[in-house]
Amino acid sequence: MAANSKSSHSAGSRPWKSNIHALVPLLIGLALTPLRAQEPGVAMKIDLVAWGDNITGLSLKPGQSKGGITALAFRYSKPLDYSGPAIMEIYKSGGEESTPTEAPSAEDLAHEAKPLVADDSNSDPGNEAKPKQGLALELTKRREKQPTLVALASLPASGSRRATILLAPADEGTFIAYVIDDDPAKLPPGKLRIHNISPFEISVRCNGSLTKELKLRESFMAPAQNQQLIYEIAYKNGNEWKVQENNIIPVREAEQTQMIILQSNNQYFASSGGGNGGFLQIITLRRGTAP
Repeated sequence: MAANSKSSHSAGSRPWKSNIHALVPLLIGLALTPLRAQEPGVAMKIDLVAWGDNITGLSLKPGQSKGGITALAFRYSKPLDYSGPAIMEIYKSGGEESTPTEAPSAEDLAHEAKPLVADDSNSDPGNEAKPKQGLALELTKRREKQPTLVALASLPASGSRRATILLAPADEGTFIAYVIDDDPAKLPPGKLRIHNISPFEISVRCNGSLTKELKLRESFMAPAQNQQLIYEIAYKNGNEWKVQENNIIPVREAEQTQMIILQSNNQYFASSGGGNGGFLQIITLRRGTAP
């Protein structure tokens, strides 16, 4: 889910032959320089959101066992102040105390937990095991020294002041971090951004006119009218488009609003009868802009 991090080492001019043996230890040291030493520093507010069950005992520093952070399931909790490398480390050290949070409104609960039309004709796409690369590979390397490290998040390093991080469960108790750059300059109050992080290509029709097709990890700013968006979502099943949902979402003037389309069988989306909430799921994240 998160973008791959790349690092490179610059090479100087070719060393003199007489000094090559003296330079070998230096070159080895440069090759082993941690990635964090080469990263730009960032300072911003962070929101951790669990893609699945609540995740307790999180921290941004190793060895912290009390007052841990809780990433709530598909919902914002208290934002965190972060200052450090652009590749942010997230640890899980066992603390069970959660950060305070406001209860979601009845309107948001009704929209987020609404059962969708089920369609069992399309099985989950098969995923073949692939060699780790990018942040996944870097996480594996760092965990050799810090086993409580469970995720790496590549934060926007272009002066952004705000980011949302979705933590999706991965192997060996780790998480994949999907980072959303939602600095107010990129997502102004009163605006709505729609994200596709489902395994299917989707089509979104807005207010009966504009239609956008989104592949995995693509997003766009949707044009709200009168503080709401009337939308229709369809997903591509093979060569056929199937309608997923028609609905209206409030887009309030004093809030940043994110609509995230994904696929999950988490209990959060279960209907009152215990069945799964639908083929694709939709969550809404809202952030007030008051200081």
